[in-house]
Parts: sequence; structure tokens; C-alpha cells
Amino acid sequence: MPVRRPRILLSMAPALGPRLLDGPTARRLHDVAEVDLDLIADDFTGPGVARALAEAEVLLTFWGAPALDARVLAAAPRLKAVVHAAGSVKWLVTDACWDRGVLVSTAARANSLPVAEYTVAMVLLSNKRVLQLREEYRSVRGRQHDWHQRYAHAGNYHRTVGIVGASRIGRRVIELLRPYDLGLVLHDPYVSEAEAAGLGARRVGLDELCATSDVVSLHAPELPETRSMMDRRRLALMRDGATLINTARGSLVDAAAVTQELVSGRLHAVIDVTEPEVLPADSPLYDLPNVLLTPHIAGSLGNELHRMGGSAVEEIARYAAGLPFVHGVRREELRRTA
Repeated sequence: MPVRRPRILLSMAPALGPRLLDGPTARRLHDVAEVDLDLIADDFTGPGVARALAEAEVLLTFWGAPALDARVLAAAPRLKAVVHAAGSVKWLVTDACWDRGVLVSTAARANSLPVAEYTVAMVLLSNKRVLQLREEYRSVRGRQHDWHQRYAHAGNYHRTVGIVGASRIGRRVIELLRPYDLGLVLHDPYVSEAEAAGLGARRVGLDELCATSDVVSLHAPELPETRSMMDRRRLALMRDGATLINTARGSLVDAAAVTQELVSGRLHAVIDVTEPEVLPADSPLYDLPNVLLTPHIAGSLGNELHRMGGSAVEEIARYAAGLPFVHGVRREELRRTA
């Protein structure tokens, strides 16, 4: 049991509180901390929030929380830790937090699991050509059709899957795909050949990965050097009929170039993230039969939010007991992570 119960303030879009903290998780939070679950701050100037912020030792943050800049920290003199119940903290934790020595934790690992699961499902379905089969079967209905002849080149046996980025998600995807009869190649400038082999993949350059993979799956962080890494030239290297999967960031792909390739029908794609975040209504990607477009839901959705909430509350329990965070974030790590 914790030796004390630190005072917590919830900061997120108010409607998300009950979705993040289900009954058992909320009770666990009450056991280890002093918290008012009815007070959720998405604006630190709101009624009753200023006093709570001044007394808070820990902020439990989630989607919709305001950035923690110098002004916010000045109003939070007792703040010692931020536990973020989602992924990236780049937009949330400012230099003012690091300069003051505020401890930071994230539920990025918990959020990485459903992204990896989504990716693996899409790899297997893409190689099986399930989307195209569904559309064609719906059009022919009950008529006889030789599917084995039509899709003689479909299937997952001995296909090559290229993973771009040995992030938490990229590593988990490799782990989940290892039992299948697939060849796995990896591009990550920070991973050695030996480390890649230990993960279960062969390290290659990005051009070689694009040219030799049946599926290219993006798991790199959004950095200046990764912007449009999948440009017109690299997309052209991909095999006819290959599939591009993007669950990372829309900025990693040249939007005009990939749209042109997909409209031509030469490539297939599974796209969960775009730039802009919501495509205009007249984008052809909504209607193309060779594109599966989803609205940034590869990460935690529905009851998967409870996993992130549970992860965050367990970090608060560790803090209350005087133990270090399991999922702590260091300032110097942010340069290479999402």
C-alpha cells in the first residue's frame, strides 16, 4: 500500500474521463491518491480549477489536456509529476516542465499494442486481397467464379513485409508476425544488423525495403528527417500490387504522390493517418477500391482506452509508494521518438 496519497488533478477533454477510467480503475485511483473524478480540466482557468491546480502534486493527463507551459507551471507550485494516459507527450510537456524537473510518464506502450494488432491484421488481409475479393464477390453475387485463377498471386506464404522504424509499435509488429511464413525486413538508422536479427528481421536500407517488400508498414516517428520519407521516388520503387500501410503519421508520406499511385491502381494502401488529419470530402481515397481508409483509430479505441487508464493509474500507485515510473520519459529521448 502507498505510504501517502498524493493529490491528483485530471486534465483532458471532460467527456473522456469516464471512457478512460472505468469502474475498477477509478476505484484503484481513489485507493492510491486524492482525486475528484468530477473535476476534469481542459482549461486551467475554469471554475474551481485554479485552486485544484495549485494544490496538485500530479497531473493525470489525456487527450484534450492543455500544454503545460511556464504559465501553467507558475500556477502549479506543488506539481512534481505528469502521468499521461496516452502516447506522445511532445505536444504536452514543454521545456518549462523539463527545466523544473517534473517527472513524466506515458502510456505509450499500452497504446502501441492495438496499433500493432491493427497492423498485423491489415498485413494478413492485404496479402490475402480480402478487400478486393469482397468487392468482386459482392458484384458477381451468386454467379460461378474461379477465385483461385483470379487471385493466383494472393496469399501470405513467403511474402516479404517491410517494417519502417523499430519503434515500440514496429518491434511489436515484428514480434507478432514472427510465427507466420513471412520474410521480415527492417529499416531503422539506429538499429544494427545484429539487433535487427535479434528482433527477427533483416536490416536493409529504405530503398531496398521499398523495392523488395509486398507490404511496407510505417512505424517511424514524425521528425524533420522523416517528413515525406515515402516520396514519389520511393513509392515508384514499390512493386506493382504492393501495399503501403500507414499507422504512424500522415507527414511521413508525400500525399500528392501516394494519391496519384493509388488512383492509378498500381499500389494498394491501408491508411489510418493522413495530412491533413481529416481529408477533404472530395478526396479520391474515400472511394478507391484498393484503399482502406480509417479515421485514426488504429490506436486505442473503445474499451482499449481502459488499458491506458490502468497503465496510468499503476504509475501513480508507484509514485505514491516512492517507486520510479516503469514508463518514465526522459527529455533526451524525445528527439528520436513520436
